[in-house]
Amino acid sequence: MARWTRVLAVTAVTAGTVLVAPPGAGAAENGLLRLAHLSPDTPAVDVYVDSVSDPGDGTALLTVPGVGYGTISDYQDVPEGVYTVSMRQAGADPATPPVLSTTVQVGADSARTVAGVGRFADLGLAVIEDDLTRPPAGQARVRVVAAAATAPTLDAAASGTELATGLAFAEAGDHTTVPAGAGGLRVTVGGEPTELPLDLAPGSVYSLFVLDRPEGGLTVRTVLDAAGSGVVPTGGVETGAGGTAPAEPAPGAIGGAVGLTVLTGLLLARRSLRGPARR
Repeated sequence: MARWTRVLAVTAVTAGTVLVAPPGAGAAENGLLRLAHLSPDTPAVDVYVDSVSDPGDGTALLTVPGVGYGTISDYQDVPEGVYTVSMRQAGADPATPPVLSTTVQVGADSARTVAGVGRFADLGLAVIEDDLTRPPAGQARVRVVAAAATAPTLDAAASGTELATGLAFAEAGDHTTVPAGAGGLRVTVGGEPTELPLDLAPGSVYSLFVLDRPEGGLTVRTVLDAAGSGVVPTGGVETGAGGTAPAEPAPGAIGGAVGLTVLTGLLLARRSLRGPARR
C-alpha cells in the first residue's frame, strides 16, 4: 500500500507540473514574423497582420501603429500559416482599404521580415526570408539590407570580409560569417567609403540595415536576429485580440492546478498513515 501511495503521489505531482507548464513550451509548429519600414520618403504608417485561414472577429492578430522610417519590430511568435500584411496611413480608420497589402507564408521554425521598401512613388511590400542559423564559435553571421535612397547601389565590408557588392536599394544581401567583436562596417557608394561602428557578439546573427540619416549621410541599424544562446529575440509588438494571439496562463488555472496537486498529496499521505481502508 505504501508503495502504491508513493507512485500515486509522484503521478499527482507530475500532473500538477504539466498543468502549470508555460503554454509556449513545445510550440514546435510556430514561426517568426517581424515588420519593417524601409522607405525613406514614406510617412508613418499603421501596420496590420491578419491570419488568412482564421480571420477571427475582424480584429487584427498584430497591430503596429505609427511605424516610421527605419523602424524594425521585434520578432513575433505566430502559428504557421498564411498571413495578410496591410499598411494604412498612420491614424487611418482600420476599416478603410489599405494603401498596400501582401501575403506571407510562415512555416514552422521559419522566420520572415515583411518590409515596406522603395520610394513613396513606387512603394512596395517585400517578404525577406531570414536565416537564423548560428555561426561557429567566436564568429558572427551578418547580412546587409540596403535601405538608403541616397545609395542606388552599395558595397559593404566588415573586418576585411566582403559582405555585399553592387547591392541595389531595397535589396537584402546574403549572410556572411565574420569575426565577432568591435569593429567597423565600411559602406562604399559611388567610390566614397563611409565607416560605421559595428559591435558583434559571438555566436549571434545580425541584419545590418543601411539607412539615410535625416541630416545627410548614412547610418547603420544593427538588428539582432538570433542571440548567441540560441534564443531568438521575440515580443515587443502590440498584439490585437485575434483568436491566435498568444495567451498567458490564467492565474486561476495555475492556482487550481497547484491546489489540486497539494490536496491530492495530502489525502494520499493521510490514507497511508491510517492504514488499509475498511469495507
